[in-house]
Amino acid sequence: MPKTLQICNNVSWTSLTEVRLQDANGQSAGNIDIVLVSYDNRGRVIDFGAVEVQAVYISGNVRKPFETYMNNSKGWEKIDWSRLANYYPTPDYLSSSRKRLIPQLLYKGTILHEWKKKQAIVVQKSFFETLPNLPQVELEQAEIVWCLYDLKQQGERLNLVLNDVVYTEYWSAINRISTPTPGKLEDFIQILQQKLDDKLDNPPDTQTILDIPLQ
Repeated sequence: MPKTLQICNNVSWTSLTEVRLQDANGQSAGNIDIVLVSYDNRGRVIDFGAVEVQAVYISGNVRKPFETYMNNSKGWEKIDWSRLANYYPTPDYLSSSRKRLIPQLLYKGTILHEWKKKQAIVVQKSFFETLPNLPQVELEQAEIVWCLYDLKQQGERLNLVLNDVVYTEYWSAINRISTPTPGKLEDFIQILQQKLDDKLDNPPDTQTILDIPLQ
């Protein structure tokens, strides 16, 4: 049984996980991580909101750090990983936003937005800070609430703690995240010039279609 979150004025709230979302053609639009559902004293659904939890991809793998730990488990805590930047996995914020966050917001998010249902996006604070500055609104106008979590030392443990919340509208956030700020045209021309110079200085040995004799 799902855990009841709150009971107020004969309305109960609970959470359901991995709920399938379908489009108008009955095709799967993916699963919603968590759906917060309100229901009456007869168990009938009254309203709901969606919660998506977006973890951060990593660049690299954990094989070498794991092997290091297995070979020297007692000295694990004394390893200075800052001196082994190419050895230990690092967060890949760009892939996390372009390959995961934006597609989810565009596909599942569009359906929820059309239904006029609120969405909460749970992300790490450091990940959110790599996104463009999103136009913020007051709680009453918000269509998305960004829940920013971070690790906090509590005794001998590190716990995920809610650090901040940011309220945005749906399309303003989508447009800001998915629209890049163009760099200087001159810089791109310079890159093209360098590549062209390299090619002209070192022409390929392979034949081109112009080198093939016509019969």
